[in-house]
Amino acid sequence: MGGRRVLVAVSLSLVLMVAIGLAAEVWDTPARFYSGVSVPLASGSVALPTVLIAGLADGINPCAFTLLLLFAAAIASMWGDADGAAGMALRTRMILYGGAFILAIFITYLVLGTGLLWASTALSQNHLGPRLGALASIFLGLWMIKDYLVPDWGPRLSAPAMIGTFVRGWGRRATLASMFGLGVLVGLCTVPCSGAIYLAVVSMLALRQNFAESYLYLILYNVMFVVPLIGLLLAASARPVLNRLGRWNLHHRNYVRLGLGSGVVTLGLAILATV
Repeated sequence: MGGRRVLVAVSLSLVLMVAIGLAAEVWDTPARFYSGVSVPLASGSVALPTVLIAGLADGINPCAFTLLLLFAAAIASMWGDADGAAGMALRTRMILYGGAFILAIFITYLVLGTGLLWASTALSQNHLGPRLGALASIFLGLWMIKDYLVPDWGPRLSAPAMIGTFVRGWGRRATLASMFGLGVLVGLCTVPCSGAIYLAVVSMLALRQNFAESYLYLILYNVMFVVPLIGLLLAASARPVLNRLGRWNLHHRNYVRLGLGSGVVTLGLAILATV
């Protein structure tokens, strides 16, 4: 295990050193020898599929996905084996309250993304904003990879444990207003573990010359982000499906973390190599 830790530490450190060197322009890359090379990366033909795929992928990140499962399980535990009108009423309550929860996460992420996009665009001279955002996303992506390869080494990139307790407790006695507030809280607290891919996409969008167009892409990203959560909520209204989703998440969340982390690092390096 000690040898594996050393190998992982050296490998991730080398990638981070490459990213820092690209951000600081310590060395050039072949892409930088061609004028306007950053345009294709920010063009609609690249930005649109990237935003669609990244948004959907981020929607199944372990943080938001797990917390929504906890919320659905909390409400599901209230009806037990209820059927007929009582069961339908409780399923409706799950969808209604879950919808408020997801809406709050959507708004929170959009507000945070708007601030990041504005700041990155404001620091557009020499592409400073996109470089800083890409570098930060690479760091978080490497952290996610570390959590998969050596999960017992150092702190894990995750939401505070108390958030899960809040979700379970409030799910049993919540009102629409409190569920919206909980969604805002969850949206803020899951940023560290699910914000890596968001930072990379915002950095890419900041390369575009038109802020209004970049903002439309940002809205599209957030719509795609909540699509898996909405699908999960609708599917979880049936107790057997909820149990299967819970088992799937338990056995695959680390693979999802590895995939997201690897994708973030790749996108971040692509941004740094072309700006």
